[in-house]
Amino acid sequence: MKYLSSYFTFVTAIALFFSFEPSSADSHENFVRCLYNYPDITNTISNVVYTQTNSSYSSVLDHTIENRRFSNSSSEPLVIVTPLDVSQIQATIICSQRHGLQIRTRSGGHDYEGLSYVAQVPFVLLDLLNLRQITVDEESRTAWVQSGATLGELYYSISQKSKTLGFPAGVCASVGIGGHISGGGYGLICVNAHIIDVNGNLLGRQAMGEDLFWAIRGGGGASFGVIVAWKVKLVPVPSTVTMFDVSRTLEENATEIIQKWQLVAHKLDERIIIRVDITRVNSNKHGKLTIQARFVSLFLGGVEELIPLMQNSLPELGLDRNDCKETSWIGSAVFNNALLIGSSGNEPPESMLNKTQIRFGNYKGKSDYVKKPIPIEGLRGLLRLLCDAKVEYPLVQLAPYGGIMNEISESEIAFSHRSQYIYHIHYGVTWQEEGDEIAQRHMDWIRRLYKYMEPYVSNSPRAAYINYRDLDIGVNNNGFTSYTHASIWGLKYFNNNFKRLAKVKTKVDPKNFFRNEQSIPILSVETIQHKRKQLKMVPQITLTNSYALHILNCRK
Repeated sequence: MKYLSSYFTFVTAIALFFSFEPSSADSHENFVRCLYNYPDITNTISNVVYTQTNSSYSSVLDHTIENRRFSNSSSEPLVIVTPLDVSQIQATIICSQRHGLQIRTRSGGHDYEGLSYVAQVPFVLLDLLNLRQITVDEESRTAWVQSGATLGELYYSISQKSKTLGFPAGVCASVGIGGHISGGGYGLICVNAHIIDVNGNLLGRQAMGEDLFWAIRGGGGASFGVIVAWKVKLVPVPSTVTMFDVSRTLEENATEIIQKWQLVAHKLDERIIIRVDITRVNSNKHGKLTIQARFVSLFLGGVEELIPLMQNSLPELGLDRNDCKETSWIGSAVFNNALLIGSSGNEPPESMLNKTQIRFGNYKGKSDYVKKPIPIEGLRGLLRLLCDAKVEYPLVQLAPYGGIMNEISESEIAFSHRSQYIYHIHYGVTWQEEGDEIAQRHMDWIRRLYKYMEPYVSNSPRAAYINYRDLDIGVNNNGFTSYTHASIWGLKYFNNNFKRLAKVKTKVDPKNFFRNEQSIPILSVETIQHKRKQLKMVPQITLTNSYALHILNCRK
């Protein structure tokens, strides 16, 4: 990408100039002073630095907070930096370390637990909202996209260059690229990236090495540095695709159709995906609460091909031509996003550019993976829990796996959830009312739902998806965390890839600067504890031994 060429600086020399030993006595004023005096900054940084006394601080902080559960948090950043270029990110990383402040990096603000903008320690929010450049190369079928851009902006940019290229990612247009790709594991279609490491070095794929490039595709980028941009491979799509959104209630045999969907969804033609959104609605026939299942599909082809395919594989749905809408690939992105924000789906492609079009309210999410179909009685119990009138907006979403997911090994990239699962479950609950008691009622409900599902989903570990972050499954200690402790949650997200992620983390960020409640741990603490135990078992080695002293002083 051209914008990178002017930002390569001698950051190693700069690093020697600065001291990296954090001092708790340093204030955020000293951090800001460090930024203003930092050498080799391309643009004036004072225009993108917001302290809590700045009149624009609250509006900048609130701009992309999608989960209102954290909008009034007392754990706000001391300083917000909205960099315009790489040099300002480098300065923020170096000065934060010098003055004992942590960094939280925000792309689109959709982190389910607010970890990209909330912390229990003094921190700086590095908000990438100004880094949204997208360059599409139709000839090579690739695109460079900066981490502050949204999925909608990427989809729109692709559509302006080609009607027969697309990018397979999420359905919510306002989600930020940075967090989505680094947690989503878009491995084989991400061919390069630019990351700024703990020393302020800007690294491409070759410079960072294949281990780090492996880790940031699915391992969550925030543990390893600040990912500035991704180079993604675009995929061919037909000029005409077909969408449908068909709803069935309990009275219309929704339970039985879901049961059949479990058997076939992961085995369907690779050109089609059918997800199921299950929620509570008012029954048109009886005027009382019932459960509705929405079957939402994208088919890479025309309706004449789709109808016989559905008749053969899922005739129970009763799909009709009138249920279907032929459109372009960008039209399908508009259609999917409209289902989330409650619009018509007939908006122009420019609607994808609205970065703040969705506000969920207060929200809590969780996730699961399924290896074999849930028996019908299990489904009925799940649907009964959704009927609880004490919660405002419950949702369970079923997303099928299969297709190319089965063709990639779980160790190919950090994202490990592959052929062992037939579909993924996303649980969510949203509420608009405020108050601790109301919040607790909704949190208790989704935890009860999650507990109920335990016999029907994966186990040892009970797998989870990092982009539906859930602190209920485990958190790091406040400070440094051993690999064993972090494994409580880490194995759920990454399974057998977690140990390799920790090795990469130890190599690229040995002092664990980039950390949060669920960041990848370093292995050093675990190694020290193990060696301490060994020392206690060997009486002839005492603390006067220079090696023993070295081990005891290795604490990070």
